[in-house]
Amino acid sequence: MTRFHDRKDAGRQLAERLASYAAEHPIVLALPRGGITVGYEVARALSAPLDVWVVRKVGVPWQEELGVGAVAEPEYLYLSDSMLRETGLSEARLADVIASKRREVAARVQKFRGGRPRPALRDRTVIVVDDGIATGGTIRAAVRSMRTEQPKQIVLAVPVAPPEEVRALETEVDRVIALLTPANLIAIGYWYDDFTQVSDDEVVRLLDLARQEHAAAEPAHA
Repeated sequence: MTRFHDRKDAGRQLAERLASYAAEHPIVLALPRGGITVGYEVARALSAPLDVWVVRKVGVPWQEELGVGAVAEPEYLYLSDSMLRETGLSEARLADVIASKRREVAARVQKFRGGRPRPALRDRTVIVVDDGIATGGTIRAAVRSMRTEQPKQIVLAVPVAPPEEVRALETEVDRVIALLTPANLIAIGYWYDDFTQVSDDEVVRLLDLARQEHAAAEPAHA
């Protein structure tokens, strides 16, 4: 299996696999922060609008990196039944963590969109992009919350994901596209030569740039 040079490289390769969706006039929704660089390349290649869908992992109180679910905008909560059983936790015991994550989601929505409304998804083809999938909790929360907006279809597109997660997520969306599906993921960053963390400012910059470019191209599609 090959590796990606960086998120831009991954996004361009992903865009090639998604080229047929250009005719659907899709919207590309990236999961910030890492997904925005990938999503920008996809949106530009498909002449599609780009936005974010904000989601935050809900971690075990004593080990935050161990996710038991996620909170997604606007007010969606996903908790893994298997992880709750494994950790002995319940939604009630996670109430403080969940409340904190809801506040984080609201703050990031404000920071990234700057007061603009959430994109309308009803009857649209939605392409959801991230820079990779490890356990799938945040993706699950994101796509389930998107489903409540009644899109025409949801296509999940990522550069790398373990095969078992690809299979599991095929029941959540209309199609999953993963360029690399290593049996031993190790970590998402392992599959990139450059996996530098993406800043909030970079998310805002790419969203602004994508809006400007899409607006400039709109007359050509009219």
